[in-house]
This record gives sequence, structure tokens and C-alpha cells, in this order.
Amino acid sequence: MTINPDLQGRSYPAAEVYDVGREKIREFARAVKATHPAHFDVDAAKALGHSDLVAPPTFAIIVAQRADAQLIEDPESGIDFSRVVHADQRFTHHRPIVAGDRLVAELHVDGVRAMGGGAMITTRSEIFALGSDVTGAAGDSAGVREPVATTTSSILVRGEGQ
Repeated sequence: MTINPDLQGRSYPAAEVYDVGREKIREFARAVKATHPAHFDVDAAKALGHSDLVAPPTFAIIVAQRADAQLIEDPESGIDFSRVVHADQRFTHHRPIVAGDRLVAELHVDGVRAMGGGAMITTRSEIFALGSDVTGAAGDSAGVREPVATTTSSILVRGEGQ
């Protein structure tokens, strides 16, 4: 199956909420070998002016990949995940991610470029923290959404025989 060129310009709405917990931050920090005390010790984070533990900058990938999954799982996309090679990832942080955040991400397909028998797909995930008044689905319009990070990702979907 070939990649659907009509993906460009498509958006996928924020789906499930990701609750950022202290232990999730600590586990991620250990996994990526981030050693700053603000990732492990609440008092160290508060001494820097944060309300709770601070996640390493690349922690945003967890939420971004959940948004990416909507595209990969979309039967109209034509993407066979076994043929995907991750090409690029960039982060723009609007504020740190801290324990207690409730995050959601909207996915935007910014580019689809045919390359031989495959395609390069560029996506952008806009990650938001939900205000405390949001109790239901991520799409609740009653809630306040604060921009937290923007991630840009490029994947190469290899064509047959590549």
C-alpha cells in the first residue's frame, strides 16, 4: 500500500490524557541518564522555582508518540509501521513539564513527500497541559489548555523492496 498524499494538512485531535507522575519522571530520567536533582528530589525542584519534580526535556516524546500512534493506526494513512524509520525529532518547550501535569497532544501532518517507493512524513504535536477544571475527555471545551511543548518529527516509510 502506498502512503496517502492527502494526509498532508490532516489533524488528529487530542485523545487520552497523560498524567505526569513523580515516579514516571524519575523512571524516565534514569532511563535517559539525566542526573539533575530536580528530576528526583521535590525540594531541589522547588528550590529552582518549580511546583514539583521537573521532567527531562525529552520526556515530551512520551506524549508526542501517543499522538503519532493515531496517524500510524489510521487505516487511510497507508503506513506499515514495520517499514518506518525515524528520521528526525525536535522539541520546542514553552514551559517545563512537571509532576502533576495532565497533558494532551494534537497531531498535525505538516508534510508528505514521496521518495522513491516510500515517503517522508513530517508531523507536529502540540502538547498542552489541561487546567484543573477539566474532568472528562481531552476535548472538553470547558478546560484551560496551556501550551507546554511542540515536537516536530519526521519518519521515512520505506517502500517495498527498500
